[in-house]
Amino acid sequence: MSEETKQNAPATDSYQERPVRSYVLRTGRMTEGQRRAFEGQWAVYGIDYSAQALDLNKVFGRDAHKTLEIGFGNGTSLVSFAERYPDRDFLGIEVHTPGVGRCMLEATNQKLGNLRVSCHDAIEVLREQIPDNSLDAINLFFPDPWHKKRHHKRRIVQPDFVATLADKLKPGGYFHVATDWPEYAEHIQEVMALQRALVARDTDTPWRPYTRFEDRGVNLGHPIWEDAFYKS
Repeated sequence: MSEETKQNAPATDSYQERPVRSYVLRTGRMTEGQRRAFEGQWAVYGIDYSAQALDLNKVFGRDAHKTLEIGFGNGTSLVSFAERYPDRDFLGIEVHTPGVGRCMLEATNQKLGNLRVSCHDAIEVLREQIPDNSLDAINLFFPDPWHKKRHHKRRIVQPDFVATLADKLKPGGYFHVATDWPEYAEHIQEVMALQRALVARDTDTPWRPYTRFEDRGVNLGHPIWEDAFYKS
């Protein structure tokens, strides 16, 4: 990981200056394998943050279907997608370094060339680094529901966020979202109903892998809700 990325890691500034974020940085401990992957494979899989738009075709070395996953956790779904669709490219964003390290470790073990990761705030990456009309799909699976009412402002799915997603998707591209919290599902549906850029279709949702976050929700008896919203 470069010094630039370290310097541009999510801010630890004062309360007055800090924007409302949809996550809290946890100090999870890396395994030795995750640490080696994080440090040794960043040059292969990592994308440093800068306030400049990326040329995604140059990043992946080809012009192909591009999918962005926001908050990929330990990388299970991102790696599964990259394995299943070798003709497509996958970029994941995650702020928690152990998960990023595990994802890169799995990508290295599977010798995946169609996967890249960013360890930075997803909103900033979307706004500054992802060009408009450049993505075929955006995935958001089981984001933090922030179930307490006073924390609802931290939920990542908000009108401004959805407007940004619509800008980044190509015509015909889609936003695929899943949650195991009924109240968050209602919130997402309310937000999506307020805009017209991304519209649900009466079709099956695209394939996605089963994740540990989903498994945890199922074990707790939570119903799984998901939908895909398409840009016309």
